[in-house]
Amino acid sequence: MDKYIDITLMPDPEFETQQLMNALFSKLHRAIGEAAPGEIGVSFPKAGKRLGDQLRLHGTQESLAALMAMPWLQGMRDYCQVSDCKSVPDNVQYRTVRRIQAKSAHNKRKRSIRKGWLTEEEALERIPEEQQKVLKQPFIQMRSLSNGNPMRVYVEHGPVRDEPVTGEFNSYGLSAQATIPWF
Repeated sequence: MDKYIDITLMPDPEFETQQLMNALFSKLHRAIGEAAPGEIGVSFPKAGKRLGDQLRLHGTQESLAALMAMPWLQGMRDYCQVSDCKSVPDNVQYRTVRRIQAKSAHNKRKRSIRKGWLTEEEALERIPEEQQKVLKQPFIQMRSLSNGNPMRVYVEHGPVRDEPVTGEFNSYGLSAQATIPWF
């Protein structure tokens, strides 16, 4: 993971930055598995309460070239600036960038009923809507490729560390174990 590409969203009077990031990330998700499955990581260098206006792609020269050779940015080029593929600076730190999920009360009830642990009435009583955990991390809003339903991909940048950890990234470019260079 010695190369990176920055994609910076340009201000637009018609669309909020978050809307553009949602669209950009959705397109990336569809392309990343086809171009270099497990080899490309992402980070959001300007993340705070929101993910910000910059998406950084991390990988090797080959994996990033394979991704950028695809037409996945079609329709987004007017809204973003794409850097050249650059070498990661020396003396960087590392961190994980992972997806976090909270199971909804509805899904917990359905599973408990399906497994036979609870009846429908017991599930409604024991697993109230208030039990739903609210996540405070920034997220990407997108549509599920499998069923078309809207979904949120909550993103958490892990603690900074001095040594890299190798591993695979999922189709979102996220991993709970593998690190990306942080600078």
